[in-house]
Amino acid sequence: MMRNFQTLFLACVVLMLTACAKPIVKLTLPEEPTEQTLFAAAHLTEALEANGYVVTEEADRTICLQLNAEGLKKEGFRIENDGQTITVTGHDGSGLLYGCRELIDRMEAEGKLNAPDHFEDAPEMVLRGTCIGVQKTYYLPGRTVYEYPYTPENFPWFYDKELWVKYLDMLVKNRMNSVYLWNGHPFASLVKLEDYPFAVEVDEETFRKNEEMFSFLTHEASKRGIFVIQMFYNILLSKPFAEHYGMRTQDRNRPITPLVADYTRKSIAAFVEKYPNVGLLCCLGEAMATYEDDVEWFTKVVLPGVKDGLNALGRTDEPPVLLRAHDTNCRMVMDAALPIYKNLYTMHKYNGESLTTYTPGGPWGEIHKDLSSLGSTHISNVHILANLEPFRWSSPDFTQKTVQAMHDVHGANALHLYPQASYWDWPYTADKTADGERLQQLDRDWAWYEAWGRYAWNCRRDRAEEIAYWDKTFGEKYGVSPKQGAAIREAFEESGEIAPKTLRRFGITEGNRQTLLLGMFMSQLVNPYKYTIYPGFYESCGPAGEKLIEWVEKEWKKQPHVENGEFPLDIIEQCIAHGDKAVAAIERVKPRTNKSEFARLKNDIYCYRAFAYAFYWKVKAAREVLNHQWSKDIAYLDASIPLLEKSLEWYRTLVDLTKDSYLYANSMQTQQRRVPISGAGGKNKTWEELLPHYEAELAALKANTELLKNSDKQEAAEILPAANADVQLKGAWQRVTYGEGISPFSDRPELQVEALAAELKGMKGFVFNGEQKRSEATTFTFSCTQPVKLLVGYFKGDNKRFAQAPKLEIDASANDYGQAEPVLQNAVTVKGWGVANIHAYHFEAGEHALTLPRGFLLVAGFTSDELKARNVGLAGSDDTPDWLFY
Repeated sequence: MMRNFQTLFLACVVLMLTACAKPIVKLTLPEEPTEQTLFAAAHLTEALEANGYVVTEEADRTICLQLNAEGLKKEGFRIENDGQTITVTGHDGSGLLYGCRELIDRMEAEGKLNAPDHFEDAPEMVLRGTCIGVQKTYYLPGRTVYEYPYTPENFPWFYDKELWVKYLDMLVKNRMNSVYLWNGHPFASLVKLEDYPFAVEVDEETFRKNEEMFSFLTHEASKRGIFVIQMFYNILLSKPFAEHYGMRTQDRNRPITPLVADYTRKSIAAFVEKYPNVGLLCCLGEAMATYEDDVEWFTKVVLPGVKDGLNALGRTDEPPVLLRAHDTNCRMVMDAALPIYKNLYTMHKYNGESLTTYTPGGPWGEIHKDLSSLGSTHISNVHILANLEPFRWSSPDFTQKTVQAMHDVHGANALHLYPQASYWDWPYTADKTADGERLQQLDRDWAWYEAWGRYAWNCRRDRAEEIAYWDKTFGEKYGVSPKQGAAIREAFEESGEIAPKTLRRFGITEGNRQTLLLGMFMSQLVNPYKYTIYPGFYESCGPAGEKLIEWVEKEWKKQPHVENGEFPLDIIEQCIAHGDKAVAAIERVKPRTNKSEFARLKNDIYCYRAFAYAFYWKVKAAREVLNHQWSKDIAYLDASIPLLEKSLEWYRTLVDLTKDSYLYANSMQTQQRRVPISGAGGKNKTWEELLPHYEAELAALKANTELLKNSDKQEAAEILPAANADVQLKGAWQRVTYGEGISPFSDRPELQVEALAAELKGMKGFVFNGEQKRSEATTFTFSCTQPVKLLVGYFKGDNKRFAQAPKLEIDASANDYGQAEPVLQNAVTVKGWGVANIHAYHFEAGEHALTLPRGFLLVAGFTSDELKARNVGLAGSDDTPDWLFY
């Protein structure tokens, strides 16, 4: 008995000693290793030790790291294994690091170091990067959009070195090689100018902290083969600089002056000299008025500033400068810039400021194709994701097809990726937790970054293999089998179709102006033109098809529909099917790990389904309202009411699902948010806040339906002319009383008003020299003792003579005065020029200065009266049904 016990004891000891023995490997580095190759070796060593290996100087098995560009593409690598030695060869330091990552990925997937006999790989895309907005959800006091100095008070996370290391390591894991910092005017936080010492926006202590952090960030990024790129807008000025010279920090209609050009050129030069390893991304749009100004600014200010900085360093090379196509004629700028600076990249938004399709086309697609044909690297920018926030979205299939479209349709060869949601609230998500702890985007949206990084590296991976990869990956995340991981993938892929399809078929815009997942008003579905549909949006952001208003009209007129088109009623049917399938899939999963995060994911899937059903019934109701428009049959309105009630039932479900799980839907909580309703002052950012508005539109529909049933007893309300306001104007102005037959242009007397809205008759308007107005912006300086509105008419059409109406998609200041949407549609007709919409610019009592854009426009005068928004109908029928909901 004792002998058996001793034998068993010794066997257990031997077993334990064997189990405790760790495999030993030796790691050799290239001769004269660089900091990047040292980081690659340290990165691999850390992973080996985490997986039970011991890295020593003496071992039978060796991992040899070496550099050799021969036969390898840039950032490429080769792995060879003869059984005793694994050799990782990198084209460069980045290639070596990615080769080490390949070993790590295989080791973590298989549980042991198991390299292939021979394997080569390299990235398809030249630049693969993510961005961080150094911006806020709200405006800082006394400032406007994009104006956020780098300070610990504004951005405490910016000074968190541990967070930066975590983020950069995430980029390495996903084989990304660039990170972008977005800010309106970063220079005044990072450099000092001898000629403009007062322009600095931060105190001395903060300035030193900024210097330290930028040095730390660029150093840590460089070790990882990551290029830091600082973005900036034009023309933006530092607040103390602007105040010193009595200017606005940004003014879209500001002419280029020697002072602002000199300040900006010297700012860029100082930045390049001080931070030589940081690239620049230039946005010419939003704060500049014309394409000609863009060319002049880029070629005579921006690029000379870069060259000045290089000359100060004695450098003759040209580091990359990235030019953003947003709100500019990028080809026109590039044609002028390439002769003086060769190393230029171009960038354009993939689906605008949303994600809507993997079959892009239209005029925006042509911009991509044109820019990619230049021969320089063209970057596809997955931007803002206004239709996806705040719910979790990580569809591998959609992502892979999107990157394929970037290559095959647009000709892009680089990726610039925004956060999946809450861009304006980095590093946090919108999730509301029981303990009040904020979740971080880096953790919540891990699959977003992994999928885009994976397909930016190689989008040609076999779909069947990708299904297996993601099933395993999602399963491991929640401690379940690949079979249940497949259910998670299915939930992501089914729910991932809902927001893209809904926006591309029903949206007003692809941009920041619209928060899709808060829903849409009935008026926006039955009369979208009132809300100024962004030109090119429908043609570019999805398959060919029809808007609801178009589809119903064709049905009534028995006209043919778009051949093989995507139609609104089909889309809403598809979306509720996607929602049902996603919920059924997520219900099959029983997580064993990350249970609280899984519960949040599951809730998001239910949110998507509730949104789909709420939208489904609302579109059904809108169809009946449009049927009434064409038939005048009240029965259609009666039929719409129960459908809208069903929509509200589902919306209340969405309110219940979100009120304790989300702090907000939209992370940009300013007046730029317009659809479904204004977000000024941080209002209307939750589903609970929107519910009373949707209940009110149902009540209005019921009341107005009854009104129509008794219409023979009603009299139309008389529309009275608006009263002229008492305003003290500076300067001499030619005025005219608005009415039929007057000419608003002194040099073009033949351009006479043929018809105008009743509200405008008798207004004391302004007369301009039309040709002079085409070349010069107009500034009104005035004072008023009570709130007033300046009524400005913008002609419809794309005639280059016309001043451009406010568009939030390209001008972040387009609603600074409440002028974004017209208050009177189709309100004035001018012989030879067509019809104009009237926009109202609002001013409180006090001193004001307003600069209007160059080009032909109308200024009908000042009033303090409240104008009811309406379609005057001078361009045709004013029989639009949106009045039913007010």
